[in-house]
Amino acid sequence: MTSNLLPGWTKNDYSALEDGVLIARHRIAETGLFADDNLVRILDQHPPEDMSINTMGEDKARFEWLEGERGNTSGKDLLELVKTRRFWINCRKMLKHHPEVKRIVDSIYDELEVKIPGFRAEGRTANLLISSPGAQVYYHVDVPVNMLWHMRGRKRVWIYPHFDSRFLANDIAEQVCAGAYTEDVPYDPSFDAYALVVDPEPGQMVTWPQLTPHRVENLEDLNVSLSTEHVNPRAVRRTGVFRANYFLRNQLNWEPRSTAIAGLVPMAKQKFARVIDLVKERRGKRNKAYTYVKTFRIDLAAPQGFVRILPNDVIDTTR
Repeated sequence: MTSNLLPGWTKNDYSALEDGVLIARHRIAETGLFADDNLVRILDQHPPEDMSINTMGEDKARFEWLEGERGNTSGKDLLELVKTRRFWINCRKMLKHHPEVKRIVDSIYDELEVKIPGFRAEGRTANLLISSPGAQVYYHVDVPVNMLWHMRGRKRVWIYPHFDSRFLANDIAEQVCAGAYTEDVPYDPSFDAYALVVDPEPGQMVTWPQLTPHRVENLEDLNVSLSTEHVNPRAVRRTGVFRANYFLRNQLNWEPRSTAIAGLVPMAKQKFARVIDLVKERRGKRNKAYTYVKTFRIDLAAPQGFVRILPNDVIDTTR
């Protein structure tokens, strides 16, 4: 199955994985798992605690990301609403809840581990993204290594220079890795002049290095993508270094200067970060993932497809 799902990959494609921006072909959509009838089934079966239904503003520079409640809306009605309004649905933990998706993702990762010497994909996860024409995801970073497998619709991705403090300041990266800041990091429209702009077609995969700032705008039609994430020893080391630097900066008033991940000092920082985690676990103070307050409810009769459940003056949509 795997050779059919990754057609035409070259040695250069395999070697470029995780070291830069890579665009390559895939045939996941040809499995039929993400046609309308299966999307409806997934929406009806997916646990509500692992599904986010969001809407957003139209200004890329003003963060207006709202999360809502589905209520009793059926999968069929929800899918039709996404096609005609402005929503972004994220079905998380697909590998846990949908064995047919897990088989595909694991087969792809297993092949990559065979074809790329030293490549390891640990902590594998996948999110199904179902989103409207014109919807957007604001400037942000992903802590795990992210791969976007696009299957339906047209979208545009802005990918900004990675490991460059002009686009992601070190102290912000430290806070993100430590769980003290959301992944929606500060953005300035002037950054766009430095971005690589990619319009992935259905049947293309796009990936970039860990902690690379990026944002997404849908162009036409219903958009369907599978976002897979994994970690490896290098990614774990990088996250550990940033978390250790965060502690050194904020608890010991010491200004760390290096974010290097090779050598004895980064190794010591990684171990230090692990000790901090163990102490927090014993004290019951481990950082939890940021969650958005639900501020609207799906309403098929409303012009925008939803109604507010909290007054505007208590909704904080700023960074």
